[in-house]
Amino acid sequence: MTDLCETVLGLELGSTRIKAVLVDRAGTPLASGSFDWENSLVDGVWTYPMAQVHAGLRACYADLKRDVREKFGVTLRRVGAIGVSAMMHGYLPFDKDMRQFAEFRTWRNTITGPAAAELSELFGFNVPQRWSAAHLYQAVLNGEEHLPRLRHLTTLAGYIHYELTGKHVMGIGEASGMFPIDSAALDYDGAMADKFDALIAPRGFDWKLRDVLPRVLTAGEDAGALTEAGALFLDPEGDLEPGIPLAPCEGDAGTGMAATNSVRVGTGNVSAGTSDFAMVVVDRPLGVHREIDMVTTPAGAPVAMVHCNNCTSDINAWVGLFDDFASAAGIKIDRGQLFTLLFKKALEGEPDCGGVLSYNYFSGEGVTDLDEGRPLLARDPDARLTLANFMRAHLLSALATLKIGLDILTDQERVRIDRLYGHGGFFKTPGVGQRMLSAAAGVPVSVMETAGEGGPYGMALLAGYMLWREDGETLEDYLENKIFASAASSTLMAERSDIDGFNAFLEKYVRCLPVERLAARLL
Repeated sequence: MTDLCETVLGLELGSTRIKAVLVDRAGTPLASGSFDWENSLVDGVWTYPMAQVHAGLRACYADLKRDVREKFGVTLRRVGAIGVSAMMHGYLPFDKDMRQFAEFRTWRNTITGPAAAELSELFGFNVPQRWSAAHLYQAVLNGEEHLPRLRHLTTLAGYIHYELTGKHVMGIGEASGMFPIDSAALDYDGAMADKFDALIAPRGFDWKLRDVLPRVLTAGEDAGALTEAGALFLDPEGDLEPGIPLAPCEGDAGTGMAATNSVRVGTGNVSAGTSDFAMVVVDRPLGVHREIDMVTTPAGAPVAMVHCNNCTSDINAWVGLFDDFASAAGIKIDRGQLFTLLFKKALEGEPDCGGVLSYNYFSGEGVTDLDEGRPLLARDPDARLTLANFMRAHLLSALATLKIGLDILTDQERVRIDRLYGHGGFFKTPGVGQRMLSAAAGVPVSVMETAGEGGPYGMALLAGYMLWREDGETLEDYLENKIFASAASSTLMAERSDIDGFNAFLEKYVRCLPVERLAARLL
């Protein structure tokens, strides 16, 4: 294949990896590139330096170019369309010339408690701490000096999209992590925006909320084209040609929905990596729950989201320890093989982990109302501390907070979930993550063979929808009929003993949360 104009490119800046995926019209991944990175805690703020954002994105794209050259013998110069995605939420403020005022404050921060609480009460709508609106109002409460000169507030995806196109716009799913969305109007909620403006009016700023937020677009709309400066920003070697159309940028939640064909009402997916979150598309307004966020699909349909700040970071740390042990013992083992070995070992563990308890909180967790986290491992004196129970406890811990939120959806709101689709690193080892999630949710869990491509794959599909959809064709129909009609997937339902064991583990997990709170205060 040499006609790369019949391909689309998805880029995603995730929590631990920046990845690019090139996809053809049928949704088949053709080439990829990546760059590993990690957030830093600087002066109490989780952040990524903007210089690393730029360098990492370029390194990722260069890796993609290399893969294309090796596979197809051509230099990547042009594709049919591009889409940019990134981790949702956070705070990126700029002046009129797009000069950055403050460090990038990521979704992982839990430093906006007063603002989030006040806005939630004012709107009668749950505004989580990680949302851009909460960060903005917390900056107001803090009296941050840059606010009088604020002209643009965006997310990481919105920022990269601006660098590539010069357009201050974003997809509606990403926008729903900045400020509440009116799904009927397909725009920010006007009444809530007016309340926000009235709230900050005494501060005397010469801007209103909608002046500084990006313009909202839905899937399929024109979001601009790659400029000459944007092409050089992404490809400093100068091979990439300007003029390529861009799809509305999206967050990792929206791209996860697209990547798993979970954009139709009644469908749901779970993305599990550094963080984990469940997205269930609903057909009606839900009650206000601190543990449940209301966001949207890339087409604007309402979605109930259970978002957890912590998932696999603690697992990664322990695997690193086992890797160190193997090296000290003179044993050479590939890191990927080590993950697979340890994940499979968890299947041999007792359903309730035999008295072993783990908390995976590297950072604070909104669902359990913790502003800070401390990874903990605890056990009863007579616990059966085997490798299998140890690993199973960490896998269940990675899903425990998510289950607390899912139980609110199913038990209190009576939301029906028939099946969940899983994607992300947690599901890389076949059958293991699936079985644990099925035990947590009590429903079948499916994983598609493209699940490993994750968010950038979903973003590429959204770019393809913009480029190749037929007149009047909805995103739901495009994905179902053009991309996933014959997609290979595997479905697994946990056994009753797995479900009962998870419930027993969760009961102890919730009962012992005061230990985690004490650790966060004293350690």
